[in-house]
Amino acid sequence: MADVEITFALAGINRRTSSKTSWGTRDAMKYAKRGGIDATDAANNLNIWVCEIGGGILGYAQFPGGKSATDGIVIGTDYFGENTAGGIYGDGRTATHEVGHWLNLRHIWGDGGCSVDDYVSDTPISDRPNYLCPGSIEHCGTTDMTMNYMDYVQDDCMYMFSVGQNDRMRTLFGNNGGRESFVP
Repeated sequence: MADVEITFALAGINRRTSSKTSWGTRDAMKYAKRGGIDATDAANNLNIWVCEIGGGILGYAQFPGGKSATDGIVIGTDYFGENTAGGIYGDGRTATHEVGHWLNLRHIWGDGGCSVDDYVSDTPISDRPNYLCPGSIEHCGTTDMTMNYMDYVQDDCMYMFSVGQNDRMRTLFGNNGGRESFVP
């Protein structure tokens, strides 16, 4: 288990009222001309859009290297922060999970079968997400790391990034890393 030691400071809050009831996952909320809010200096800020996404989606993120106009994460209103409306996903871990993607982490199961990797050597091979709070469970001949922030278990059952995930995230802040501009 790694202490990632990456912190963020709130730079500001921009709000916009909208009559839109569901934004979907096509980034409309990231553009003022489409009814949303434009990104704020994405080279130096993690932008977080909080809105109704729809389709059962809790959140999503842009991996490093994408367009600066859409760089950041999106979280459904019920799943942002500690929110009883989010139920078992209302303890704030959706943001932790999505920031993990923003910092170049894949899902713990690599988004595929047993031969698909998440590019982290100290996470076990798996072929699927886990839900609820399953405890010890095996897939692909290894015990899944269900307590990892990059799985889909309920918020109160996830509590760690691995050392390898920490290394993968921190690489982004080094020379020529995708988030190097964030280091003062």
